[in-house]
Order: sequence, then C-alpha cells, then structure tokens
Amino acid sequence: MKLITWNVQWFCGLDRRVDVARVLDEARAWADFDVLCLQEVAVNYPLLEGDAGFDQVARVRERLPGYDVFFGAAVDTLGPNGQRQRFGNLIATRLPALQVQHHPLPYPADAGVASMPRMCSSVTLASEFGPLRVMTAHLEYFSKRQRLSQTQGLLDLHAQACAQAAAPPLHDASGSPLQDQPHTAQAILCGDFNFDAHGPEYALLQGSGELSDAWRVLHPQLAQAPTFHVFDKRYAPDPVCCDFVWLSEGLHAHVKRVEVNSLTRASDHQPVLLELD
Repeated sequence: MKLITWNVQWFCGLDRRVDVARVLDEARAWADFDVLCLQEVAVNYPLLEGDAGFDQVARVRERLPGYDVFFGAAVDTLGPNGQRQRFGNLIATRLPALQVQHHPLPYPADAGVASMPRMCSSVTLASEFGPLRVMTAHLEYFSKRQRLSQTQGLLDLHAQACAQAAAPPLHDASGSPLQDQPHTAQAILCGDFNFDAHGPEYALLQGSGELSDAWRVLHPQLAQAPTFHVFDKRYAPDPVCCDFVWLSEGLHAHVKRVEVNSLTRASDHQPVLLELD
C-alpha cells in the first residue's frame, strides 16, 4: 500500500500559480498511490494568493477517477461574495472506505495570536492488513498553546478508537445508524503538524507508546529530510521538517519505504511517501 501526504497550500506553487492538475500529476508520477492525504484544500477563496476562488474538492474528484474523495472542512464560513468558504483536509482513496469521520481538534483561546479552527479527517479502509484507520491533520502554525493541545487531541482520538476496538459496542445488524462499525487499533496518522522533531509536540507523540514516527521506524539513525522552507524562505530562513507519518505498532514490520520528495515546487511544502508491504 502506498500513501502520500502533502500540504498543497491550496494548490499554489512557488510560481504563485494555483494548479490542481499539476499537484495531482506530480503525485502520480512519483508513486502509484492508493491513498492521498492533502492539507490546505480550499473552496471559494478568490483572495488567497494565486486565486483559489473555485471548488478544489470537485476539481480533485474530476482528476482522480476511480478514487473516493472525502473532504473535512476545518473552516466553514459565509464569504464576502455570498458563497460558503471551506478550508480543510482531503483524503482520496481507491481502497474501500468502511467508515468516514471528521473530528474538530481542540481550539483553546490564545488572545492576540492568529489562528483558525483545526480538524482531523479519518477514513477506515479495507486494506491488505485488515481494517486500517488513516487520519490526516493540519495543526495550528502560530499558536503553540493550541498546537500542543491539538497534538494531545490526536492522541485522545487514537486512544478512543483503540478502546472501541478492544471493547466494541453492542452487536447490531439492523442496518440502522446503530449497526456495527469497523473499529481498529491499526492506524496511520499523517499531515502537516507545524512542529519539528525537537519540539514538545513531537516528543508527546513519539513518547506516547501508541504512535511512532514512520521515518524513525525505517531510518532510526537518519534525520528526515526537510519538508518546509526548502525553497520558499518567506516564513523562515532555514528548512525544517514538519510533515510526518505516524504508525501504530502493528504496522512497523510492514514499513518498506518512507521518502520525501525534495524536488517539487508545486507547493511550499514537500510531500512524504509511505509504502507498506
């Protein structure tokens, strides 16, 4: 199974051109992915750089026949043009999607600091490893307080899912909303976390004993290549790694490849590829 995670910055490349097709074409040229997790997907934001004033989710669906596309809007507001503006995460998969959930992440007040709501999108897939929960998130950039709280929120969501798998609800085959749902402890968590490997948020996830950095599973002595500020220095002068893939313990033995595409300029972030075998 191959998974790519990429903060696509509303599909705005370093040439300041918004181009959904370019991002998807580059992703497919890199790997024949089964799952594509995208962060910063926009709907009806004409004032964003490059003009994202169209439905990017619909455009992805058009460009990925054979994939189911699930979008979770962390921000959903009425825009100045009278249209709904939405901004969030997208998961595209050609594996059967058994269950889809979108979870708001903690959003504690942090006065005077720029911020926006954040969420985690989760799709449980029928995979060669059995039911597999794929979670993707984009954590707060400016507020350290919110980012740390959201990191804990991700761990809480994973713990809740594991508890449901260990002690499932009452069996129900009625076909109603109470019917049996797939609960699994097997999970992949990926996205743009806006923290690096030296931050307290990373230590919280890595030290949890529940999720492990896939890069370290495969390359324990090698630092992951940077994924942000590689070419674009507007936010900081030095490259950093803030896009990660995390795995539950049962998947460690299946990690075949974890790579960063350090060449693409189709976004201000570099994508990360995970291959499980």
